[in-house]
Amino acid sequence: MTLVLAAALALGALLLVATGARDDGPSAAETAATGFAGAILPDGVRAPDFELLDQEGEAVSMRALRGQPVIVTFLYTRCDESCPPQAQQIKGALDDLGHDVPVLGIAVDPPNDTPESARSFLADARMTGRMDFVLGSEAELEPVWNGFYIQPQSEDTEHQARIVLIDRRGFQRVGFPLEQATPERIEHDIRVLEAETG
Repeated sequence: MTLVLAAALALGALLLVATGARDDGPSAAETAATGFAGAILPDGVRAPDFELLDQEGEAVSMRALRGQPVIVTFLYTRCDESCPPQAQQIKGALDDLGHDVPVLGIAVDPPNDTPESARSFLADARMTGRMDFVLGSEAELEPVWNGFYIQPQSEDTEHQARIVLIDRRGFQRVGFPLEQATPERIEHDIRVLEAETG
Protein backbone atom coordinates (compact mmCIF):
# COMPACT_ATOMS: atom_id res chain seq x y z
CA MET A 1 0.00 0.00 0.00
CA THR A 2 2.83 2.37 0.91
CA LEU A 3 4.61 1.64 -2.37
CA VAL A 4 1.42 2.31 -4.38
CA LEU A 5 0.85 5.61 -2.55
CA ALA A 6 4.48 6.66 -3.08
CA ALA A 7 4.28 5.78 -6.78
CA ALA A 8 1.04 7.77 -7.17
CA LEU A 9 2.57 10.82 -5.48
CA ALA A 10 5.69 10.56 -7.64
CA LEU A 11 3.59 10.31 -10.81
CA GLY A 12 1.50 13.31 -9.72
CA ALA A 13 4.64 15.37 -9.08
CA LEU A 14 6.05 14.37 -12.48
CA LEU A 15 2.84 15.42 -14.24
CA LEU A 16 2.79 18.72 -12.35
CA VAL A 17 6.36 19.49 -13.42
CA ALA A 18 5.67 18.45 -17.01
CA THR A 19 2.53 20.59 -17.34
CA GLY A 20 4.11 23.49 -15.47
CA ALA A 21 6.90 23.64 -18.04
CA ARG A 22 4.35 24.39 -20.78
CA ASP A 23 2.52 27.19 -18.95
CA ASP A 24 4.58 29.96 -20.54
CA GLY A 25 4.01 28.98 -24.15
CA PRO A 26 0.94 28.24 -26.21
CA SER A 27 -0.34 24.69 -25.93
CA ALA A 28 -1.31 22.61 -28.93
CA ALA A 29 -4.98 22.90 -27.95
CA GLU A 30 -4.74 26.70 -27.72
CA THR A 31 -3.34 27.08 -31.22
CA ALA A 32 -4.98 24.14 -33.03
CA ALA A 33 -8.14 25.91 -34.15
CA THR A 34 -6.80 29.38 -34.94
CA GLY A 35 -3.03 29.28 -34.90
CA PHE A 36 -3.04 31.98 -32.20
CA ALA A 37 -2.26 31.66 -28.50
CA GLY A 38 -4.17 34.82 -27.54
CA ALA A 39 -7.88 35.54 -27.69
CA ILE A 40 -9.17 36.01 -31.24
CA LEU A 41 -10.94 39.34 -31.67
CA PRO A 42 -14.06 39.78 -33.85
CA ASP A 43 -13.41 39.89 -37.59
CA GLY A 44 -13.18 43.21 -39.37
CA VAL A 45 -12.50 45.51 -36.40
CA ARG A 46 -9.97 48.02 -37.65
CA ALA A 47 -7.60 49.67 -35.19
CA PRO A 48 -8.71 53.28 -34.79
CA ASP A 49 -6.71 55.65 -36.92
CA PHE A 50 -5.21 58.64 -35.21
CA GLU A 51 -2.29 61.02 -35.46
CA LEU A 52 -0.94 62.05 -32.07
CA LEU A 53 2.45 62.85 -30.58
CA ASP A 54 4.80 60.53 -28.71
CA GLN A 55 7.12 61.25 -25.79
CA GLU A 56 9.62 62.93 -28.14
CA GLY A 57 7.04 65.15 -29.83
CA GLU A 58 7.12 63.00 -32.98
CA ALA A 59 3.89 62.21 -34.86
CA VAL A 60 2.52 58.67 -34.51
CA SER A 61 -0.32 57.28 -36.59
CA MET A 62 -1.78 53.83 -37.11
CA ARG A 63 -2.00 54.41 -40.87
CA ALA A 64 1.76 54.98 -41.09
CA LEU A 65 2.37 51.57 -39.44
CA ARG A 66 0.36 49.52 -41.96
CA GLY A 67 2.21 46.67 -43.62
CA GLN A 68 3.62 45.20 -40.40
CA PRO A 69 2.22 43.78 -37.16
CA VAL A 70 1.89 46.30 -34.31
CA ILE A 71 1.67 45.71 -30.56
CA VAL A 72 -0.65 48.11 -28.73
CA THR A 73 -1.03 48.41 -24.97
CA PHE A 74 -2.58 50.90 -22.57
CA LEU A 75 -0.49 52.50 -19.84
CA TYR A 76 -0.19 55.41 -17.50
CA THR A 77 3.07 56.77 -16.24
CA ARG A 78 2.29 56.82 -12.49
CA CYS A 79 1.15 53.17 -12.58
CA ASP A 80 3.18 50.81 -10.44
CA GLU A 81 1.01 47.67 -10.54
CA SER A 82 -0.19 46.55 -13.97
CA CYS A 83 1.77 48.81 -16.34
CA PRO A 84 5.36 47.77 -15.57
CA PRO A 85 4.48 44.06 -16.02
CA GLN A 86 2.74 44.88 -19.34
CA ALA A 87 5.88 46.62 -20.57
CA GLN A 88 8.05 43.71 -19.43
CA GLN A 89 5.85 41.11 -21.16
CA ILE A 90 6.24 43.06 -24.40
CA LYS A 91 9.99 43.56 -23.88
CA GLY A 92 10.38 39.80 -23.35
CA ALA A 93 8.39 39.07 -26.51
CA LEU A 94 10.59 41.40 -28.58
CA ASP A 95 13.70 39.83 -27.08
CA ASP A 96 12.40 36.33 -27.91
CA LEU A 97 11.37 37.46 -31.40
CA GLY A 98 14.93 38.64 -32.10
CA HIS A 99 13.80 41.87 -33.79
CA ASP A 100 11.54 44.76 -32.93
CA VAL A 101 8.08 45.49 -34.29
CA PRO A 102 6.27 48.76 -33.63
CA VAL A 103 4.93 49.02 -30.07
CA LEU A 104 2.49 51.73 -29.00
CA GLY A 105 1.71 52.47 -25.37
CA ILE A 106 -1.51 54.50 -25.40
CA ALA A 107 -1.75 56.93 -22.47
CA VAL A 108 -4.82 56.43 -20.27
CA ASP A 109 -4.24 59.25 -17.74
CA PRO A 110 -3.86 62.36 -19.93
CA PRO A 111 -3.33 65.08 -17.32
CA ASN A 112 -0.44 63.16 -15.74
CA ASP A 113 0.97 61.40 -18.79
CA THR A 114 3.39 64.05 -20.01
CA PRO A 115 6.37 63.73 -22.36
CA GLU A 116 8.74 63.88 -19.39
CA SER A 117 6.88 61.24 -17.35
CA ALA A 118 6.54 59.02 -20.44
CA ARG A 119 10.30 59.18 -21.10
CA SER A 120 10.93 58.30 -17.45
CA PHE A 121 8.52 55.33 -17.59
CA LEU A 122 10.14 53.99 -20.77
CA ALA A 123 13.63 54.38 -19.30
CA ASP A 124 12.64 52.53 -16.11
CA ALA A 125 11.09 49.73 -18.21
CA ARG A 126 14.16 49.63 -20.49
CA MET A 127 11.85 50.25 -23.45
CA THR A 128 13.34 53.51 -24.69
CA GLY A 129 13.57 53.27 -28.46
CA ARG A 130 11.36 50.17 -28.51
CA MET A 131 7.98 51.66 -27.57
CA ASP A 132 6.29 54.94 -28.46
CA PHE A 133 4.17 56.37 -25.65
CA VAL A 134 1.19 57.95 -27.43
CA LEU A 135 0.12 61.13 -25.63
CA GLY A 136 -2.71 63.62 -25.95
CA SER A 137 -5.59 65.33 -24.22
CA GLU A 138 -8.61 63.39 -23.02
CA ALA A 139 -10.57 64.65 -26.04
CA GLU A 140 -7.80 63.47 -28.41
CA LEU A 141 -7.39 60.07 -26.76
CA GLU A 142 -11.05 59.24 -26.17
CA PRO A 143 -11.68 58.08 -29.78
CA VAL A 144 -8.61 55.83 -29.50
CA TRP A 145 -9.80 54.30 -26.20
CA ASN A 146 -13.27 53.81 -27.68
CA GLY A 147 -11.83 52.18 -30.81
CA PHE A 148 -10.00 49.64 -28.65
CA TYR A 149 -12.89 49.32 -26.14
CA ILE A 150 -10.66 50.47 -23.29
CA GLN A 151 -11.72 52.06 -20.00
CA PRO A 152 -9.14 54.76 -19.17
CA GLN A 153 -7.71 55.43 -15.73
CA SER A 154 -9.89 57.42 -13.33
CA GLU A 155 -10.05 58.09 -9.61
CA ASP A 156 -12.74 55.43 -9.27
CA THR A 157 -11.70 52.85 -11.87
CA GLU A 158 -8.42 51.16 -12.75
CA HIS A 159 -7.80 51.16 -16.49
CA GLN A 160 -8.04 47.93 -18.48
CA ALA A 161 -4.68 46.21 -18.72
CA ARG A 162 -4.68 44.68 -22.18
CA ILE A 163 -2.30 44.00 -25.06
CA VAL A 164 -3.72 43.99 -28.60
CA LEU A 165 -1.97 42.76 -31.74
CA ILE A 166 -2.75 44.55 -35.00
CA ASP A 167 -2.19 42.81 -38.34
CA ARG A 168 -0.51 44.21 -41.47
CA ARG A 169 -3.83 45.53 -42.79
CA GLY A 170 -4.58 47.48 -39.61
CA PHE A 171 -7.15 45.11 -38.07
CA GLN A 172 -7.30 44.17 -34.39
CA ARG A 173 -6.67 40.42 -34.40
CA VAL A 174 -5.52 39.13 -31.01
CA GLY A 175 -6.01 40.33 -27.43
CA PHE A 176 -4.24 39.44 -24.21
CA PRO A 177 -5.57 40.43 -20.79
CA LEU A 178 -2.53 40.99 -18.56
CA GLU A 179 -3.08 37.77 -16.62
CA GLN A 180 -2.92 35.72 -19.87
CA ALA A 181 -0.01 37.53 -21.51
CA THR A 182 3.42 35.96 -21.57
CA PRO A 183 6.41 36.87 -23.73
CA GLU A 184 6.17 33.46 -25.38
CA ARG A 185 2.50 33.81 -26.31
CA ILE A 186 2.92 37.35 -27.64
CA GLU A 187 6.02 36.35 -29.63
CA HIS A 188 4.22 33.31 -31.06
CA ASP A 189 1.28 35.38 -32.26
CA ILE A 190 3.49 38.10 -33.75
CA ARG A 191 5.24 35.37 -35.76
CA VAL A 192 1.85 34.10 -36.98
CA LEU A 193 0.92 37.63 -38.08
CA GLU A 194 4.30 38.13 -39.76
CA ALA A 195 3.81 34.91 -41.72
CA GLU A 196 0.44 36.01 -43.09
CA THR A 197 0.32 37.29 -46.66
CA GLY A 198 -2.19 39.64 -48.23
